[in-house]
Amino acid sequence: MRGVLFDGKRVEVVDDLEVRDPGPGEVLVAISAAGLCHSDLSVVDGTIPFPVPVVLGHEGAGVVEAVGAGVTHVAPGDHVALSTLAGCGTCAECDRGRPTMCRQAIGRPGRPFTRGGRPVHQFAASSAFAERTVVKAVQAVRIPEDVPLPSAALIGCGVLTGVGAVLNRARVDRGESVLVIGTGGVGLNVIQGARIAGALTVVAVDANPAKEAVARQFGATHFLTSTDGVREILPTGADHAFECVGRVELIRQAVDLLDRHGQAVLLGVPPATAEASFLVSSMYLDKSILGCRYGSSRPQRDIALYAELYRAGRLLLDELVTETYPVEDFAKARADAEAGRVARGVLTF
Repeated sequence: MRGVLFDGKRVEVVDDLEVRDPGPGEVLVAISAAGLCHSDLSVVDGTIPFPVPVVLGHEGAGVVEAVGAGVTHVAPGDHVALSTLAGCGTCAECDRGRPTMCRQAIGRPGRPFTRGGRPVHQFAASSAFAERTVVKAVQAVRIPEDVPLPSAALIGCGVLTGVGAVLNRARVDRGESVLVIGTGGVGLNVIQGARIAGALTVVAVDANPAKEAVARQFGATHFLTSTDGVREILPTGADHAFECVGRVELIRQAVDLLDRHGQAVLLGVPPATAEASFLVSSMYLDKSILGCRYGSSRPQRDIALYAELYRAGRLLLDELVTETYPVEDFAKARADAEAGRVARGVLTF
């Protein structure tokens, strides 16, 4: 079986992976498409520490091949989008509807794969860069068959994270102003989340001027190549500022550009030891700095909702898929992503 493997030193496409059968409460999924997210690249460059060897990928969609005992909400032949939240479903956080806070879903990599008889780790409880993967049943969300799988794949990370940060974490309201720093895959979804929420002014900031057209397509009302001009558009600051790059100096800018009662939401992933600073005195007018894991999402609810918004023409998915690559072309997909040439590249099997 083919898959993209990182051994701690290099990434390669291998063809001798094996995956075990699904156990009770698990689902075997034949992956059709998987988005290449910067979180995958962050494992490779060390920004996200992870045990190796590991099969990469966490933004996938495919077709159910088999289910384990006790699984009833999906069946072989169903189209599914995958979530990375392998929540337990029984802890206090899951019971409160906050599965992103479930401790069973954080930092507990399984090893359903083997190569040459040796176990291989699973990234983000999904490892979507493989022809087949085994996930917990709660991670497989059935979607309508008329949603193209390369587009559906992006729901499971970029859309859940970006749109979810707007609707679930920041709770952007009608008529409010939104600043989005960084217009990659997550940033574009923040922009369209703001549009769906009814934000009046959506200022997108990206150093690459070529991204203006797509940012406006997703819902940006203004586009800047730096934050220098934000105050000309929003003289008193933004109600909500989303940092989607993962650089501490941009986090500071997001905080500094808030209006009274404004919220800075941190979505980018800097190195694990990175520290950011802000003026304490600037925070006393009810300003907030919010962390946000995975869009504070409830995947069984949110993935199904976003699929229906797509079918209704209100959520853009096809437009996110800048390029598709056969899995054998992973090196090119990686290079394009690192160079910022694509909003989201999608590997296909």
